[in-house]
Amino acid sequence: MSIVAGSYEKFIWGFKLKSLKKSQTLTLTPLFSYPSHLSPIKSVAVAGPVAASGGTDDSVKVYDLSSCSEIGTLTDHSGAVTSLSFFSPSSLSFPRNLLSASDDGSVCIYDADPFVHLKTIAAHKKGVNDLSIHPSGKLALTVGRDSCLAMLNLVRGRRSFYCRLGKEASLVKFDLSGDKFYMVMEEKVCVHEAEDAKLVFEMENPKRVLCAAPGSNGLLFTGGEDRNITAWDIASGKVAYCIEDAHSARVKGIVVLSRNDSGTADDDPYMVASASSDGVIRVWDVRMANREKPNPLAEADTKSRLTCLAGSSLKSFKGPQVVSNAPKKEQDAVMEEGS
Repeated sequence: MSIVAGSYEKFIWGFKLKSLKKSQTLTLTPLFSYPSHLSPIKSVAVAGPVAASGGTDDSVKVYDLSSCSEIGTLTDHSGAVTSLSFFSPSSLSFPRNLLSASDDGSVCIYDADPFVHLKTIAAHKKGVNDLSIHPSGKLALTVGRDSCLAMLNLVRGRRSFYCRLGKEASLVKFDLSGDKFYMVMEEKVCVHEAEDAKLVFEMENPKRVLCAAPGSNGLLFTGGEDRNITAWDIASGKVAYCIEDAHSARVKGIVVLSRNDSGTADDDPYMVASASSDGVIRVWDVRMANREKPNPLAEADTKSRLTCLAGSSLKSFKGPQVVSNAPKKEQDAVMEEGS
């Protein structure tokens, strides 16, 4: 398994989660760390052997995790890159597309093999805070600083729905099935039906939520200013369990680790990684949450101000192809039907 984190100090950090043969314990082994951007990194994404990072230098960097190397730069935004997401069909072990959102209010769609810019969609009137791709790969949701929610048709490459929210949302996430989606507004986590956006639950956290990741079995993991890792039961809208004081500072990133990229976590459904603003990355077995003070399975201290976290399995995939500078093609089907 691989874990990638970005920092305020412009550094990208890569780790491999390995088990030690003698002791059967887990360790986070460093893969790489270097200043990949000219200014702070705001977002990272990982899928199989490829990773991407977005910074306030308006660029997206692409990495090959199998060779621990940077393979190119994408420069199609005119504002800080605030969110990144790969789309990986269940039939493939390599991502098919990359989406990037920016402070310029746009979302860019890229082919991921090789990395070629396909389309730029004007999603919001102000900066985009977050984006989430539906498991089908045919649509995505975005929330922005204009206090609006947008739906993007990724097959046509255009915005298909746009509505004003009562308050600005900082995060939006589909669940693993795509039947529901979540929005975060300060301390509040809202659960909606994906089909008609009907509100199902409103869940209140003690303090502001800064990161969220959907898990299996109807769980949503959140972290934030309370320094806890909270697992919410979406069926009841209640807290399933909580790792209190998981970090000594704000939790800035959380990811549910799995051994595949198909959106399921059947092999290791209980393994969650988290990162805090004081530079510490920890891997947890959330089944231990009921203990008085659970200990992390593995830990690494980057000694930097971490801003984001992403993770994926690391298998013997083919490496990603370099970024192409070929001119983009005008086409109706931006992301292929049946993805």
